[in-house]
Amino acid sequence: MTRTYVVTGAGSGIGEATTTRLREDGHRVIGVDLRGADITADLSTEEGRAEMAREVTRLSDGSIDAVLAVAGMNAPIPATVLVNYFGAVATLESLQPLLKRSEAPRAAAVASMASLQPHDTALLEACLDGDEAAALTRAQELADDGNGYQIYSTSKQALARWIRLNAPTEQWAGADIPLNAIAPAVVLTPMTAELVSTEAGREQLDKQVPMPLNGPFPPETAAALLTWLTGEENTHLCGQVIFLDGGYDAVTRQDSTW
Repeated sequence: MTRTYVVTGAGSGIGEATTTRLREDGHRVIGVDLRGADITADLSTEEGRAEMAREVTRLSDGSIDAVLAVAGMNAPIPATVLVNYFGAVATLESLQPLLKRSEAPRAAAVASMASLQPHDTALLEACLDGDEAAALTRAQELADDGNGYQIYSTSKQALARWIRLNAPTEQWAGADIPLNAIAPAVVLTPMTAELVSTEAGREQLDKQVPMPLNGPFPPETAAALLTWLTGEENTHLCGQVIFLDGGYDAVTRQDSTW
């Protein structure tokens, strides 16, 4: 059966690969990105998020089957937390009402293995409190102090925790909407191409992000998992953050399951 999907970050990387796969499978995809998509919207702003929701509602006639919040940034700048956390949460929350008209609604987001790495407590708390102004202020402080990478890792941990906290609630599980996330490790994109092209680069990457099972992977690998998570077959996965990481989680946390 043909389904209607909304994919943010559809213009590149995992979002583009997921959009391509879904369309090849015969589904309708409403893509959202800064450029080159069905809807042009900047999810780092409240205006852009509102425009995204309006246009999705218009293009879908008010009914969709799945939402995939894929859009993200990894730059050590404040805008990263605005897109990765507040943009993703706004996408899921604003489009949730449109899912209720589907016979098999699904939702998923893209977190990261970086959610296991060092984070900033103040920024994390601001995110989970929904205080965008405080989060932006703290992110700027981190950037100014040379700790900009923690903006990325913290934003992804916040998103993973939001998924865990909200998936079993009345709004999601209570409405028969499975809500889950994936947490990829190193994905082969133009951003990582130079790093993995040399032996020295690969050795450095292996020390930072050990992936004993097959190493870095193409975005199509993540797209396959996202497609299943938001397909009709997934009826009971709830609040899971699935580490698609070649073993990084197992190496890092070993036998811990918490």
